[in-house]
Order: sequence, then C-alpha cells, then structure tokens
Amino acid sequence: MAFGPLARGGTTPHAGSVTRTTGLPDPGRPDGRPARGRRLPRIHRAWWVAAVAFVALVGAAGFRATPSVFIDPLHEEFGWSHSTISSAVSVNVLLYGLTSPFSAALMERYGIRRIVSGALLLIAAGSGLTVFMDATWQLLLCWGFLVGLGTGSMALAFAATVSGSWFVERRGLVSGILTAGSAAGQLVFLPLVALLVEGPGWRAASLTVAFAALAVVPLVLWVLRDRPEDCGLRPYGAGPGYVSPPPAPPGAARRTLRALRDAARTRVFWLLAGTFAVCGASTNGLVGVHFVPAAHDHGMPVPAAATLLAVIGVFDLVGTVASGWFTDRFDPRRLLAVYYALRGISLLFLPMLFAQSVQPSMLFFIIFYGLDWVATVPPTIALCRAHFGGNGAIVFGWVLASHQIGASVVAFLAGLVRDTFGSYDVAWIGSGALCATAALMALVIRKDGPGGAAGPGAGAAAGAAGGAGKKPAPDVR
Repeated sequence: MAFGPLARGGTTPHAGSVTRTTGLPDPGRPDGRPARGRRLPRIHRAWWVAAVAFVALVGAAGFRATPSVFIDPLHEEFGWSHSTISSAVSVNVLLYGLTSPFSAALMERYGIRRIVSGALLLIAAGSGLTVFMDATWQLLLCWGFLVGLGTGSMALAFAATVSGSWFVERRGLVSGILTAGSAAGQLVFLPLVALLVEGPGWRAASLTVAFAALAVVPLVLWVLRDRPEDCGLRPYGAGPGYVSPPPAPPGAARRTLRALRDAARTRVFWLLAGTFAVCGASTNGLVGVHFVPAAHDHGMPVPAAATLLAVIGVFDLVGTVASGWFTDRFDPRRLLAVYYALRGISLLFLPMLFAQSVQPSMLFFIIFYGLDWVATVPPTIALCRAHFGGNGAIVFGWVLASHQIGASVVAFLAGLVRDTFGSYDVAWIGSGALCATAALMALVIRKDGPGGAAGPGAGAAAGAAGGAGKKPAPDVR
C-alpha cells in the first residue's frame, strides 16, 4: 500500500497498543506500518500540529507588530518622549527573550497546549488593559511585563520544540515555516492596526489584537498535542528503529539553568548568542520598532510606512521558508554569514532611501531586507541541535534570549538617538556595522558538533541521534 510523503511516520510499534483508526489491538510491525486493513491518515498529524502552531504564532505576533505605529499617537496624547515609550518596548523585548528558554523546558514538562494557551491569554490581557492606562508605569506593566511574558512563552523556542518533537525529516523546513509565523502576524495585523490608529484610535487597535489572541485559544486546545506518542504515532519521517524519548523529568527551571551552565562553557554558544544578539538588534529592536516613526519623520504617512513594514513580512515568509529548505542542504554557518552580510549592506543604504512617498529604491530595500528578516533562525536552530543534542531546544531558547537582549538595548538606544540627534541615521549605520561583525563570527563557529557535522542536513542528523536515545555531550572546545 502506498502512502503520500505527508503520511510518513505511522503508528508507534508497541505490542498490544490500540490503533487510533480502528480501536482494535495492534500487535505491531517491524516496519512501523499498521496491519493489513488499517489505513494511515493521508496527512500525518504532525503537519496539522505545525499548522496550528503557525496560527498561534501569528496570534502572538499581533501585538508585537503594534509598537511601531503606537509611538507617535502615545507621544501626542500623553506627551511621553520617544525614549520613555521605547523603554516599555525594551522591557517587552527583554522578557520575551528571558522567558523563552524556561518556556521550552516547561513545554517539555507540562505540555505545549497548556503553556501556549496561557501565553495567548496573557497577551490578550496585556493588550486589552492598555486602553485604561494613563501613566508610564501602566505602559510598562501592560506592554512590558504582561505582553512580554506572553510572547516570550510563545517565542521561537516554541517553533524549535514543535519541530523537534513532531518531525525527524523536514525539520529545517518546518522551523522556517513556523518562524515565518511572526512575520505573518506582522503582515496580517500591521496595516489594519495602522488604519485603526488613524481612524478610531490606538485603543481600538489594542482591543482588536486582544480579541485576535483570544480567538486562537480554542484552536490550540482542540488540535495541539504535546507529543506524537499521545496519538499513537511516531514523528514524521521516523524509521522503525526510532525510540521515543522519555518524558521530561520534574524541575524544568533547574534543567533550563543546567543547560545554560553547560552551554556557556563552550565557544560555540557564545558565538551563536553574539550573532543572534545582532540579529535582534538589526530587526525587532531597530526596524521593527523605529522604521515607521523614522519614515514619518521624512513626511511619509503612517499607514504607508506601516504597509511597507508589513510587506517586509510578506517577503520574510518566502525568505524564511527558503532558508529552512537551504538549512536541510547547506552548511548553516555559511548561510548565517551570507545573511548577516547582506542585511548589513542594506541597512547602510537605508538612510538615503527615505522620502515623503514610496520610491522604487525603497521598494527594492523592502524586498531585499524582507527576504533576510529572520532567515537566520533555521540555521541557528540547526547549529544548536548539532552542538547541544537533546538540550538543543532549550539552548536555542537561551540563544534567543541574547537575540532579545540585543533587540531591547537597540530599541531603547535608537529612541535615545532620535531624541538626541533629531534623526535615526546613526542607528542605521551602527546596525549595519554590527551585521558585518556577526557575519565574521558565524564563519568561525566550529563545523563539527559532538553529535555530527553541522553542515548539510545537520538538523536531521542531530534529530535522528536524539530520537535514537543518544544525548551528545556538550561541546567544550
């Protein structure tokens, strides 16, 4: 019987188990296929889980897309400076990063559904409560703490956890698709939020994002499952020799800190953390927060600037999915070097491209930069898996924390630059120089991880080793 490529994996071959499709005892087969007369679903459930995870990431990204169009309205209504408003964004971004590694361990211990549902509720609460604020401490509480904790619990470590638990093959591709969920959230919400800000006002925009986050919760509870074994399945692409990893032991916080301690002894970790800090500084912290007000400084209407930022999200969908495909086939270190170098070049030219209306040169920047927005994520996840084995998702959470620290620092500094010099030019040029440094750092990452090569197919190779119950020792070189 032939099965399509999306149906790979089959039922878990445990004697005496009950099949999901018939309810009859299944004695198990060495090849992992069901007994004669029992049919696998034509689409493996892993792809449905990935689809819902994508939608959840879109919902979580909704509020993260709004600060860039809220800065000027809040400044005009309350008189708060750009640096004060940017400080609330900095707290949000910092908590987003620091929460991520703990959320990865908590998802492994308590399940994806519980953590993701709670995170979406926090985002909805933080977004909805902003309509009542009239002081900066309330801005810090809602934008900074509530939304920061919620989005951090649904950070890109969530993408690493889903792709690592449900997939053996196509991990790089799935990581790219899920990473693109954040860009899709920006694409879906930013033009709408900008129109609402220009019309009914920023409070209507906040409530829209809150309702959108709440709407995803029922879908998460209905479809998401924590592991393929919960459905009587193996991960997509797992062969007959696959051994299910044991459930995560108690002490998620202790395990998270232990993974950081072990990873911090390696040069690879610091190189990955340093490059990813530059990634956050040059995307979420700078362009994501300050592109719209910078364009507005040059006379461009806010809805037009917000639409440009959303178009970045369109091309990031293409670029990040393509990056996942490349990561399954090429050396992730060289991919990172190319991505950072091209991003730095584009940011150096940006100050010369702003105008009152959208010019062809600006459209070229939007397309070029958009393809590279978070294309760095799939190769970074692959390198974490290759060098840190079973703790790869948690270590990536810590690497993501450095991403958000970089974004947090630059979100504040760029606002300070604007208040001091009256323009963002120094911020764009400085970010371009940082990207050039990150490209050089990526090239000196050691090629071979303890679990296998970090070259083409590194993600799948590390995943196969982890699935077979092998836990590579930390790289101490």
